[in-house]
Amino acid sequence: MAVLITGGAGYIGSHTCVELLEAGEKIVVMDNLSNSSHNSIDAIKKITARDFPFYEADILDSDALDRIFSENGIDSVIHFAGLKSVAESVREPLKYHRNNVIGTQTLCEAMLRHNCKTIVFSSSATVYGVPEKVPVTEDCQTAPTNPYGKTKLEAEEILRRLHDEDIEWKIAVLRYFNPIGAHASGLIGEKPTGIPNNLMPYVCLVTAGKLDEVRVFGNDYPTPDGTGVRDYVHISDLAKAHLCAMRKLREGTDFGVWNIGTGKGYSVLEIIKAFERVNKIAVPYSIAERRDGDVAECYADPSKAYRELGWKAEKSIDEMCADCWNYSKNNKLF
Repeated sequence: MAVLITGGAGYIGSHTCVELLEAGEKIVVMDNLSNSSHNSIDAIKKITARDFPFYEADILDSDALDRIFSENGIDSVIHFAGLKSVAESVREPLKYHRNNVIGTQTLCEAMLRHNCKTIVFSSSATVYGVPEKVPVTEDCQTAPTNPYGKTKLEAEEILRRLHDEDIEWKIAVLRYFNPIGAHASGLIGEKPTGIPNNLMPYVCLVTAGKLDEVRVFGNDYPTPDGTGVRDYVHISDLAKAHLCAMRKLREGTDFGVWNIGTGKGYSVLEIIKAFERVNKIAVPYSIAERRDGDVAECYADPSKAYRELGWKAEKSIDEMCADCWNYSKNNKLF
């Protein structure tokens, strides 16, 4: 039997493929390559010295899903396939609803047709919106403030209803905070298209001389240095959480929601200074006005994941910065 990984050529998906293969799991990968490339698939195979089936297919393609399930003994799914830009979701909300919500529904319908009822879902801390408290616990209210976060919450609700109607479903929902870094090999990492929305790829662009400076939005927040504080988790640690969640479902857990973060917040300036220190390179930056919707601080309480999944983040912020720059240099991204 095998695990189907949707969106497996993407940033988080590719690292999770590595973790599963190195743990001896059999996987099948599908990805439409809209935000990734076949190079990721080749790199996964190089890192692990393992082969696996790959399908270039879209999550909205029911016929392709049926073919994948029919041709492989799939007993569980890790679902990453989705669009992820908050800014783009504001401009194109219908596109995000179709891909992230209808796509999840289409996948679940295919799973039902093929009697596969185990899934780990890639969700996001954006479902919390403006957090009612920090650190954020799983029982905090969910009130997303942008279309991307709303699609993640809608997809969660689809899965919750499936479980409520049929207790044979085994479902793990992982709410990520801010993944950064890259695999230690330097072969896979985050490869943004266009101007990145996330801090670390932007820092790499500036450091490589492709952009003039990092714009730090706001330095008057009630935080130690006035800049926004977020929970940054190394991508390899994040990937391991999916293996832990899959094992938990196999042990009999039927539904669970877990925050995946470090439990520690770092400010924008702390990240910039760590990047400079670790990589011995200057990162020019300037202070800009706050952006609408940004909050002062948001970081996870990951204790439930440690208690129930046996998972916790291990890698330091220095490792996150070093691995990110190593990947960027090795792949000449900029």
